[in-house]
Amino acid sequence: MFNILLLEDDYELAETLQELLEMHEYKVTLVHNGNDAVDTSYDNKYDLYVFDINVPDMNGIELLESLRNADDNTPTIFISALVDLNTIAKGFEVGADDYIKKPFFPEELLIRVKAKLSQVSKDIEYKNLRYSPQKKELHKDGQIVPLGEVQECLCDIFMQNIGNVLDKTILMECLVNPSDSALRVALSKFKHITGLPVKNIRGVGYILEKS
Repeated sequence: MFNILLLEDDYELAETLQELLEMHEYKVTLVHNGNDAVDTSYDNKYDLYVFDINVPDMNGIELLESLRNADDNTPTIFISALVDLNTIAKGFEVGADDYIKKPFFPEELLIRVKAKLSQVSKDIEYKNLRYSPQKKELHKDGQIVPLGEVQECLCDIFMQNIGNVLDKTILMECLVNPSDSALRVALSKFKHITGLPVKNIRGVGYILEKS
């Protein structure tokens, strides 16, 4: 189930949109001002943001800009009655993926949401681990596992190729100075950090076997 954070200060419209999205199996968190959106987005992980622009405390553009500056790349759709080109341009400039002008049919938002989330890779689960290919994040028992650049690269390759034997040349692309010894060290550290039982098939390659 995809998680959506909806920011809308028009209570009637907000409830209509929430009900429509939840009818189509989306999990929706509804907030009515910018500050609540900030707190909620920092405390939870979402697959999509739907932000009205003209809301109390912090407008949607300022909110998205602060999230992008914090390396939050969650796809975002703006909804707004503000239709001047400067506002629209600023919305896309700070990182919006789509923009819907009010008034609109609620079903139009549903269409845009489905289109955007169809582009989002679903999380991959392996034992007590969950990996998001889109966000390049690994969670263990619900807690994010901090990964360096090399570990992040290895994690992406292994988690998207569970059960497949991978030639070492593919894995070496993750290394700054690739060599057999550097790869062994990197994999040892990777297994220690993630707990993933990567196995070496001598003379063939490496595999993360199906759980």
